[in-house]
Amino acid sequence: MAIFLLIIILILCLIIFVLYKTNKTRSMNLKQIQRKLHAIISNSTNEKVLLFTDDNELIALVNELNQLLDVNLNALANYKKSEQSIKKMISNISHDLKTPLTVVLGYIEMIQLDSEMNEEEKSLLLSKVHKKTIEVIDLIHNFFDLAKLEAEDKHISMTRVHMNEICRKNILDYYDVLTAKGFTVHIEIPDSPIYALGNLEVIDRILNNLISNAIQHGKDGRTIGLSLRNEEELVYIDIWDRGKGINEMYKDRVFERMYTLEDSRNKFYQGSGLGLTITKRLVENLGGSIQLSSIPYEKTVFSFTLKRMSY
Repeated sequence: MAIFLLIIILILCLIIFVLYKTNKTRSMNLKQIQRKLHAIISNSTNEKVLLFTDDNELIALVNELNQLLDVNLNALANYKKSEQSIKKMISNISHDLKTPLTVVLGYIEMIQLDSEMNEEEKSLLLSKVHKKTIEVIDLIHNFFDLAKLEAEDKHISMTRVHMNEICRKNILDYYDVLTAKGFTVHIEIPDSPIYALGNLEVIDRILNNLISNAIQHGKDGRTIGLSLRNEEELVYIDIWDRGKGINEMYKDRVFERMYTLEDSRNKFYQGSGLGLTITKRLVENLGGSIQLSSIPYEKTVFSFTLKRMSY
């Protein structure tokens, strides 16, 4: 009996010793994790927590911590990118507002200071003042439209849209202007009706923006086209031209907020860099996507998709 009791005591002592060593090791590992996390956060590095252990619970904890560090690193990078974008946006908008307003001020001063100016000259200058003022108003409107879209503060009601009709209407609205400028117009709209989930006003604006862009920046090729097609689940709308196109290195950036480039095609609003950004946000708000492909002087295509609906 005494021997059996001694064995039990020895086993209990062994268990207590093992638990003590395990807890001590775990405590040391936890302190090591805490020190490493403190160093990573304090120095804002992109390091990971490394721990050599066979403790499955600690391994799981380290994995979760490293995932959190990745999320934090991505969030920080996005914040810095957004901060730079906002700074650039404010700078560009300040410039784009200042330029036409300076011109307006110059015209007004000419009218005020030239007492011998005749009525015809005054009328001409006033028409220029009016035109520049409209440019400023359009820029402000588009800036606030973009702000609302990015803040998701602009509700868009969705319904079934007859895409044949709206595509035909938009390209025909420009037909006289295009033919007068010597453009060749290619229209590929099928006879069978194609319907998409969207918003008539928003799709109208998207098409208007893209057609205007093709006219402005594709004028060298004197050719513009619009095609409508569909697959089982998607509707495709292509607006294309044969102008100077967009260099491969800039293709991924033309939709960025306030991105401008001397030879880029996103200067709908006097170089503000808002036009294609707004267009992209509008397409995405309809549940679609927009892509660009470009071979200079062969074919530059802005293609956007919407969800197809049945008849």
